[in-house]
Amino acid sequence: MPAAAFDVDTQAAVGRLMRFLAVEGVTGREAAIGQEVVAALKEAGVPARVILFDDAHHRIPEPTQTGNLIVKLPGVGPARDAPPVLFMTHLDTVPLCAGAKPKLHGKRIVNATDGAALGGDNRTGCAVLVTLAAELARQKLPHPPLTLLFTVREESGLYGAKYVNPADLGGPAVGFNFDGRDAGDVIVGAIGADRWTVDIRGKASHAGVAPERGVSSTMIVSLALAEVFSGGWWGKVVKDGREGTSNVGVVSGTDGKPAGDATNVVTDFVHVKGESRSHDAKFVREITAAFKAAFASAAAKVRDHEGRPGKVTFGSRLDYVPFRIRDDAPVVRRAAAAVRALGREPNLRVTNGGLDANWMVKHGIPTVTFGAGQNEIHTVKEYVDLSEFEAACRLAVALATGA
Repeated sequence: MPAAAFDVDTQAAVGRLMRFLAVEGVTGREAAIGQEVVAALKEAGVPARVILFDDAHHRIPEPTQTGNLIVKLPGVGPARDAPPVLFMTHLDTVPLCAGAKPKLHGKRIVNATDGAALGGDNRTGCAVLVTLAAELARQKLPHPPLTLLFTVREESGLYGAKYVNPADLGGPAVGFNFDGRDAGDVIVGAIGADRWTVDIRGKASHAGVAPERGVSSTMIVSLALAEVFSGGWWGKVVKDGREGTSNVGVVSGTDGKPAGDATNVVTDFVHVKGESRSHDAKFVREITAAFKAAFASAAAKVRDHEGRPGKVTFGSRLDYVPFRIRDDAPVVRRAAAAVRALGREPNLRVTNGGLDANWMVKHGIPTVTFGAGQNEIHTVKEYVDLSEFEAACRLAVALATGA
């Protein structure tokens, strides 16, 4: 492949990134950034007829403004009839990014707004994919059919990737996801997770006059978590050589209000949200089951003066499935070769965070993930390393052209 295939107009690429970072689009509210990406694609020469939004937002069980953005670029040259190749990223940011104002600072982009994250996760990926389309058109490079997928609600549960209809993607044989820090990283596996909730219903009574007539939901929560902790199911979980993690993230009352009404009232309702994670799908379920059993046991122990216990309603859902692609799989070999073509050594690794790639693999599309310059994500110290971002843009061109 001629060296020109690796040429990228970095000034234009950084301009797109600055443009996308300036558009607010937190998870679930991606309409504005979706339209901005569409505008940039059209400016790059992508015809409107190959750009569409799917209807995933009608299936996602959380309020979502718009569907996934899908762009199908026809093949050009000898590989025009080859199976499509998927390039993907996500449109949304975490809520902490609301109000961000990007500012160039040497070879970094930083946030000029105090108290907010920047949104490089994942506007870097958006800029990489649009730059890919722009460079293919500008340089008139041959390539197989490409599907560009920009998902919604990644940050709040990988929903866009989960609810995309694989048939809408055109049957890609492999996928490349841009979402991370170093362009030389080749993420070939990721953890799986359950999200679980439990409603604890006790009975209110006057805590000073007749506490024995009440059933304390607070005490049920306390006993349950104590049992989980003593059983080794809390935090980092290691059992018989298997590893995972667990956490309780939210303890609240009705409608997100504080649990309980006053110190002199026995708490009658508590709502708890938590998660279980592992690279072993069965172990994820075992961790979740341990929490379920602990809450049921605790509820049976806390009774009123007539012996009536509290009640718990425990529910869990699969958040995303773990995966590990073999090092010798075609998608990994192709990814590693592209990184080496850029003069870098690929770093094959797995991650303890969830990625849209989790669901792509579940949909039957082996997908690896690269970084694109994100640093200190989900914090007010977030910045973008432009050297890594530019490398990711060149990597995308190499991957798309088969370099």
